[in-house]
Amino acid sequence: MSKSASRARLADIIRKRSFGRGEITLASGRKSDFYFNLKPTMLDPEGAALLAELSLDALKDDQVDYIGGLEMGAVPIAGAIAQLSWLKGHPIAAFFVRKKPKEHGARLAVEGLAKGESLSGKRIVIVEDVTTTGGSAIKAVDAVKDAGGEVVMVFTMVDRDEGATEAFTEAGIPFRALYKAGEFLKG
Repeated sequence: MSKSASRARLADIIRKRSFGRGEITLASGRKSDFYFNLKPTMLDPEGAALLAELSLDALKDDQVDYIGGLEMGAVPIAGAIAQLSWLKGHPIAAFFVRKKPKEHGARLAVEGLAKGESLSGKRIVIVEDVTTTGGSAIKAVDAVKDAGGEVVMVFTMVDRDEGATEAFTEAGIPFRALYKAGEFLKG
């Protein structure tokens, strides 16, 4: 399937499985009359494959060592991208950042690294399912920086276009999206 056909097919899946209308309160606290819950798309076999394919293609020139982000939205995407990157012969390892470190066990904020592995000095992309103001991604960025990683970009599946671009510009972090919310609001 061509890149444009994959993109169109994924947009159809998102429309059917993950986009809705109706008043909702977003993670940012803002109210909206539309929403994206990308989990049904991320956990759908075809949706997961297309998200991974299009994301990996978008990141192919960025020399990424790790991909991850804040639980829960980043976990399925990062895992799918990691698997596909291995199959394509250019492995990108995945991780996730806990919203709050567990109070038992290793008490880690960053999960998914084996003993002796570190994000220190690594090129990292923070991935998100849906981005509104960028607040969730900034939490992941801070955790990665605290672990010594270099955040080269925040990459989201859907940008709601409600302030994230400006927040990341102000923070000096490149930001890209597979889709803008407006693409789903038409019709």
